[in-house]
Amino acid sequence: MDKSIIVLNEPELEFRYAQRMTDPRDGLAIFGPYDTDMSSQPGKLSYIVIGTDKGIPAFKTWADAMNRPAIFAPNGNMRLWPPFPGFEAVFCSEWSSEPIRSYQIDRDRLIKASYHPDKYERTFGVVNFYLEQIERSSKLDENIGVAICIIPDEVWQNCRPESRIADPIGQPISSKRIERRRAGQLEFFDKFNQEQYLLSPDFRRQLKARSMQYGIPLQILRESTLRLTDLNVFGERTLTPLSDRMWNIGTALYYKCGGKPWRLVTARDGVCYIGIAFRRAVEKTACCAAQMFLDTGDGIVFLGEYGPWYSPEMRELQLKKSDACDLLRGILETYEQLEGKSLKEIFLHSRSTISDEEFSGYQEACPIGTKLVGVRVKPDRLHGPRFFRVGKMPVLRGTFCRVNNRTGLLWGSGFKPRIATYDGWETPIPLRIDIQHGDAPIERVAQDIFGLTKLNYNACHLGESQPVTVGFSDAVGEILISNPTVEHRKPQFKFYI
Repeated sequence: MDKSIIVLNEPELEFRYAQRMTDPRDGLAIFGPYDTDMSSQPGKLSYIVIGTDKGIPAFKTWADAMNRPAIFAPNGNMRLWPPFPGFEAVFCSEWSSEPIRSYQIDRDRLIKASYHPDKYERTFGVVNFYLEQIERSSKLDENIGVAICIIPDEVWQNCRPESRIADPIGQPISSKRIERRRAGQLEFFDKFNQEQYLLSPDFRRQLKARSMQYGIPLQILRESTLRLTDLNVFGERTLTPLSDRMWNIGTALYYKCGGKPWRLVTARDGVCYIGIAFRRAVEKTACCAAQMFLDTGDGIVFLGEYGPWYSPEMRELQLKKSDACDLLRGILETYEQLEGKSLKEIFLHSRSTISDEEFSGYQEACPIGTKLVGVRVKPDRLHGPRFFRVGKMPVLRGTFCRVNNRTGLLWGSGFKPRIATYDGWETPIPLRIDIQHGDAPIERVAQDIFGLTKLNYNACHLGESQPVTVGFSDAVGEILISNPTVEHRKPQFKFYI
């Protein structure tokens, strides 16, 4: 069949009173969150704050401002940067500028720990400062919705995998010595904690993983993010307008405290979408993780088994039949425990090719009577076509090029009529969609994937460039797989974003 090009309508979201809008900021400002009149709606957000003597006051000032309107639009573009009416006006939930508890960390000790020459030891030590306070808060009688961790920018810069410390405090440690310590080899003079070498050297990933045992979702903020100004100062970190940061942080806090800001109108009853991700652990062995998004928009996270999944022939990571079966069975069992609803259709989204052997394993675990479709969804950065329009603006978001009945190209980024501009930096890259197993109309698959670009509750944007099943697979995989010794894992998606 000849190629054809169409532009998909911007997926609609449902808010209070069953009202529909395409931009979540419009729906929240006019009608309120989807769950406003439900018993599950958090009537008041309860939170704790952990930070230094600079971070805690900064958040107190920010918290006071959360209930005030924030209005500022660079170049007069109110559509790109709409005003933030105030937290209670937007989310119909009480926001207090006073947390349940504030826990202050010694700033000098924290920053000193972040300058340790060993990236594993410095991240482990910095995470411990925050983890001690989270553990303390978990023993309170109050129900804590979210723990807000305020991080000095200096610490944030030092505690990333590729961070380079200009003036480390102490003697550098060689990579060979790190490998010996990871293997558990003792040293005659130095004492060390072997656990720290089995965890991610990334502060955010490690803190998210190790804190799950306390059952409190985290919101991690850099001190500079709390700057209450729209003007960027030379030499300081560049930020988006205050209203945009208020929208994003407010939505994330509401979701992590149990709220549901919006629901995808195009979601179909009994249909779920599972994003499968592979990552390499510290031991250089690959393993897999999966996210599951239901027709309600809720996410469930599941970790698969470790193993040598790399296929030299395909040059991709793929599961064996038995392991694919165990992965999907585990996902569905977790879903049964949390939701207990029957499924009609399951769509698997993977960046890697789904082999025949792998798909047969998924089929074995699939309930009788449930339709199973395997789809590869991958940004086509190298060989994908680039579309251009006359004028300065790029291709429209939602442009879909049907290659054949099993393959298509979808542009999740591009010019957005609602905001009257393109909010990206480079020529939009299409998502290549290949139905590799099972049968489904390619247009329907593209529409579903397009809808899943609007389920990022960690921000409040019109839509992302990738569906949440694929776009967040890196974040989920990095937290789970790069911290393999962490045993207490939570299935709810709010613990990972």
